[in-house]
Amino acid sequence: MTPPKKLVIASRESALAMWQAKHIQNRLQELYPDAIIEILGMTTTGDQILDSPLARIGGKGLFVKELEQALADGRADLAVHSMKDVPMHLPDGFTLAAIGEREDPRDAFVSNEYASLEELPAGSIVGTSSLRRQSQLQARLPHVRIESLRGNLQTRLRKLDEGQYAAIILAAAGLKRLGLEQRIRQPIDTTQSIPAVGQGALGIEINAARQDLLAVLAPLNHAQTAACVEAERGMSRALAGSCQVPLGAYAEQHGKILTMTGFVASVDGRELLREQAEGPVEAPEALGQVLAQKLIARGADRILAALATHG
Repeated sequence: MTPPKKLVIASRESALAMWQAKHIQNRLQELYPDAIIEILGMTTTGDQILDSPLARIGGKGLFVKELEQALADGRADLAVHSMKDVPMHLPDGFTLAAIGEREDPRDAFVSNEYASLEELPAGSIVGTSSLRRQSQLQARLPHVRIESLRGNLQTRLRKLDEGQYAAIILAAAGLKRLGLEQRIRQPIDTTQSIPAVGQGALGIEINAARQDLLAVLAPLNHAQTAACVEAERGMSRALAGSCQVPLGAYAEQHGKILTMTGFVASVDGRELLREQAEGPVEAPEALGQVLAQKLIARGADRILAALATHG
């Protein structure tokens, strides 16, 4: 492999996205000290439309399209994404070259008034932009009100601090990466709030024609995280998942075995199906499909069909 002379990283311009891009920039600079590593900051459609829930305006793919355009026309060599924002089916001509080591995968309870979810009084307003979080929260705490919360991390925290919400639910990984760990009042165990597919992991996407980059980026791939995320994405793909569907999956590696928990729910949380499966680490996609079939056998397809009908 010939070391690269220059690499350009496409990234959203939010503070968290730029932290992620700089993290990859630093890793690449350590690997290739003579290379020039630059970041191309971009604003995506998902960053611009903040007055509608993501599910209504087209899902998380809105955060990656502009970055993919930069890869397609050669303005950037790689794009860095939160894996939970990466659509289950990449457009033709693009591929994931690496999945980095996972940060804390859990959801986090953030509040200025209450120490835990259990302390929330009836009628409390909880902010989240995620149908996955909403459905699990409503199943557990039917007495709270869920309201949409959009914007970058700082915007969401500001809305909480202004008193618009009694509490908000965020990804622990983002808070930790930005040095805001002290805002977490309660990490929510993965058994209580099953994470989004790929939550806490970073993905590196490239133009599929750039086979030369595969060897360059291979050292950034974390095999254990990649296997877990591939299993989670396999389940979501088999269930036609997007952020328009309340589902989640979380896989862990124990020796040569992957164990995974997944769920599908109605938005109001009144119907919530959970299942578990395990399989060899060498076949993560197959494990995802097994778990999806277990959920379908219990009626997940009926819940998903109802969601599709009601949009």
